[in-house]
Amino acid sequence: MQGRVWLTAAALAVALPGIANAGDKLNVVSWGGAYSESQNKAFVEPFKKAGNDVTTEDYNGEIAKIRAQVESKNVTWDVIDIDTQTALAACAEGVLEKIDWKKLGLDRSKFIGGNLQDCAVPNIVYATVLAYDSTKFKDGGPTKIADIFDLKKFPGKRALQKNPFVNLEWALIADGVKQSDVYKVLKTKAGVDRAFKKLDTIKDQVVWWEAGAQPPQLLADGQVVMTSAWNGRIYDAVKKDKKPFVIVWDNQGFDWDWWSIVKGGPHTDTAYKFITFASDPERMADQTHYISYGPANKDAIPKVDKDVLPSLPTAAENMKTALIVDVKFWADHGDALRERFKAWLAK
Repeated sequence: MQGRVWLTAAALAVALPGIANAGDKLNVVSWGGAYSESQNKAFVEPFKKAGNDVTTEDYNGEIAKIRAQVESKNVTWDVIDIDTQTALAACAEGVLEKIDWKKLGLDRSKFIGGNLQDCAVPNIVYATVLAYDSTKFKDGGPTKIADIFDLKKFPGKRALQKNPFVNLEWALIADGVKQSDVYKVLKTKAGVDRAFKKLDTIKDQVVWWEAGAQPPQLLADGQVVMTSAWNGRIYDAVKKDKKPFVIVWDNQGFDWDWWSIVKGGPHTDTAYKFITFASDPERMADQTHYISYGPANKDAIPKVDKDVLPSLPTAAENMKTALIVDVKFWADHGDALRERFKAWLAK
């Protein structure tokens, strides 16, 4: 881009000698699809070019796989991209390294949500959003979260993540609960019952997705007319594949993804170097060329292209009704709600 000076990976390694050393090995694990592709382009490939031996692997965020490696003392994952709930739970279990910010050489206060986790470094800010295929609605598509539950005005199958996370919040909002009261209501048995009762009204019209690549594919295949999705996956389908999809930013579920280091791994020092490397503001801004997730490092935001900024969850217009996910609530109640959700699905 005009007026911007980009350092090559080799030059960056020279300028920041602690970042990368030739011969370092690392296994980086993430979520696959367009998201991992963006990480590969912005972080992994440049880290490789700096002389590091890096392999990548995909997963679906399973804490059981992390736990099994640590307990068997056979850790093959070094750096993992991890969601908020799993990072909190895995940290509490002691299967993640506690982050030494001094070792990273990073200013924790520069990161959105930097003070929320002991075992994770904020990577991106993303949103769970409602998205729809504009060709399916002649008189205009959904405009608010409550429209997911309006089968009369918006008939057809809809897809939701196979997880109570955000679904319960949206159900209560659609049922008339003020956004500011959602977590207060969800802390009560009556509130949880109310959320599931609302989900009951559309249960037979829901297709459940588990991987981030599924929502845009479900829309593209015509299996559903609307879906919850991670905003970057829809952006990628529109930008790259020219799909006629539209994001509804009403009550976006605003959340983070994080870098964590698996406890007891053989390449912990290199893992620290990679996280520092990937947290550089220029590199975080570069990632937005490939997917529309907001950089967690505040210093990266001014470096994002102006035409990309409106597509980020952190854009002022998109934040107007944002539902900031309550990290502590899900840490305290997540296990019980996931069990309730599994039982509800099986009915």
